[in-house]
Amino acid sequence: MSRRLTVLSIAYPFAPVGPDAVGGAEQILSAIDYALHDAGHCSLVVACEGSTIAGTLLPIPRFGGGVIEQADRDRAHDTIRHATDAAMRRYDIDLIHLHGIDFPAYLPPLGRPVLITLHLPPGWYPQDALRLHRPETWLHCVSASQDAALRAIAGHPGILPAIPNGIAVDRFMGDLRGRRGFALTLGRICPEKGQHLALEAAKLANVPLLLAGEVFPYAVHKAYFEAEVAPGLGAGGHWIGPVGFTRKRRLLSAARCVLIPSLAPETSSLVAMEAIASGTPVIAFNSGALPDTVQHGVTGFIVNDAAEMATAIRRSGEIDPSTCRRIARERFSAEAMTKAYLARYRTLAAAMAPA
Repeated sequence: MSRRLTVLSIAYPFAPVGPDAVGGAEQILSAIDYALHDAGHCSLVVACEGSTIAGTLLPIPRFGGGVIEQADRDRAHDTIRHATDAAMRRYDIDLIHLHGIDFPAYLPPLGRPVLITLHLPPGWYPQDALRLHRPETWLHCVSASQDAALRAIAGHPGILPAIPNGIAVDRFMGDLRGRRGFALTLGRICPEKGQHLALEAAKLANVPLLLAGEVFPYAVHKAYFEAEVAPGLGAGGHWIGPVGFTRKRRLLSAARCVLIPSLAPETSSLVAMEAIASGTPVIAFNSGALPDTVQHGVTGFIVNDAAEMATAIRRSGEIDPSTCRRIARERFSAEAMTKAYLARYRTLAAAMAPA
């Protein structure tokens, strides 16, 4: 084995990390943590209490039990800085990896390589942070489309090539029998995810829709659910709340199709990858990385509005589940993703090592 690395990962402070985490960033961080641990490296993770870590969890409190106020953010950022400083004093760290949208608030002191993975659309970050010319600090994206958007904003040498997201494909390779007639959405319920449009499309297609996901305690999210989603529930639309991994896998295997009516420029879609690995067609809006993930007419359909989505729901039986699974194995491997991260860690750590 190559030299043992010690990597300090810093999560977004308001969501737990683990294999069954809700957020994509938290799932990717978890996969890297497990890969580091399995390869014999030292994985340290600063994340909120309740996280499930293969390496060593450096826990911080989970701030903001309800709506997250600015005071919660300030306390969380202070706590991350203190946890990072303590870790740097205690461990001989080779590299620090940041995953949160708020990373500028707790950039570590110079002296160690810092890698920042952008999990969200570049336009959602403080733009000065994306133009960061800071020694020993690099940024990268999780898809080609996100990388192109970032370089249009901030083309400088600190941007490294994207490392595409991946999933544990084999965890979704269940029985292909037992399909039922419902369509499915998975993910947090908020305006940019467009669940109201999925409800409209399912109604037009006369197909029942299950909405799985949490309404987080943000005022905008709660208002969206009450004004746009709740009125569409009833005879055909059913909200089942957040689901754990076991139930999610059953739903993906049983669904007629998965709908992703996202109104945001998606940087990646783990849900689309999981559905395709389950042999389930994905019907998604032409947004961000979704057209790169879903092969139109092969693993699902790319559409432009609710009416086109309804038409595609009716056509979902045209998609071959075995082809979906083959493509998932070829394109969405978490093992390939984590190998790329570990190689990047070695490269950056070696560049900073004393001669």
